[in-house]
Amino acid sequence: MKIKVAILDKDQNYLSRIASVFGTKYADKFELYSFSDVSVALATLENARIDVLVASDAFEIDVNLLPKRCGFAYFVDSPDVETVHDQRAICKFQKVDLIYKQILSIYSENAGSISGLKLGDDSGRLIVFASPCGGVGTSCMAAACALRFAAQGKKTLYLNLEKYGSSDVFFSAEGQFDMSDIVFALKSKRANLSLKLESCVKQDMRGVYFYSQSKLALDMLELGWEDVLRLISELKLSGSYDCIILDCDFELAEGARSILRQTDAIVWVGDGSAISNTKIFRAYQALTILEQQEDSPLTNRICLIYNKFSNKTGTTIDSVEIKNVGGAPRYEHATTDQILSRLAELLVFDKIV
Repeated sequence: MKIKVAILDKDQNYLSRIASVFGTKYADKFELYSFSDVSVALATLENARIDVLVASDAFEIDVNLLPKRCGFAYFVDSPDVETVHDQRAICKFQKVDLIYKQILSIYSENAGSISGLKLGDDSGRLIVFASPCGGVGTSCMAAACALRFAAQGKKTLYLNLEKYGSSDVFFSAEGQFDMSDIVFALKSKRANLSLKLESCVKQDMRGVYFYSQSKLALDMLELGWEDVLRLISELKLSGSYDCIILDCDFELAEGARSILRQTDAIVWVGDGSAISNTKIFRAYQALTILEQQEDSPLTNRICLIYNKFSNKTGTTIDSVEIKNVGGAPRYEHATTDQILSRLAELLVFDKIV
């Protein structure tokens, strides 16, 4: 399915040139509409179900009049301008590939988060490990999944966005940059975020790419939902990774649900205890109500992995319609690396998507 993009500009020559270039290079990705009259453009958005509107900054657009599904940005003449009227800006005089990626980024953050649509071949798989259960080894499972995919030859990024989490517990590599540098780049809204992401990433000797823990846990508290969405969008659109394993806290706030809508799979981890099963049931119940209100399915993306499971003390939960992909026993007297190695051998991760 093509992404519908509307371009609004008073310069007819520019409209013709960009329509020609996009029609040549991205005809299979975009369905392009061009306008020079703002009233005609706004009237077309709903009927044509436009996904992204990019308007020259010669116009002042009331974003409240745009359909909810429609992302928006201003076209500007200078690459140094990042926002106009508190809306994102795209330099119109740059390589068309960069314009293309920025439009895709807006689509991913807005239209994709509302409709649940993904970017197809332009993005790697995003798998989120975010369990409603604490202390069941969700992070360990996420790291093991990254190890398994990397061992299969997939270029895999392990991204730990937990408030107090740490990638360094599982992976190590030399390098001076860490998540604090990424947070700073996101908060400062720098246009070269993709270069910063590339320069800060490290690779563990076992093949997994990761970002080291922030200098202070307080740095992670600076990240808002829009920051996280932009980070995920940039990583996916870079095309650098086959798989992105996102390890994060489980929340049901609107921003958190926007992130979950970007995923290919959501992994919950439980241990089969009464407490764990109760939390899973209540989280599933809450998510079901929310997705009915928003008409945006999420529960069908959830799969369940049991960790540290014992038939003597645990039971599988059968009161929710979640795909059970398997589990792992408790590994006694083992180091973190030993546990990761054992978990990475499990076939359960191959059943996630």
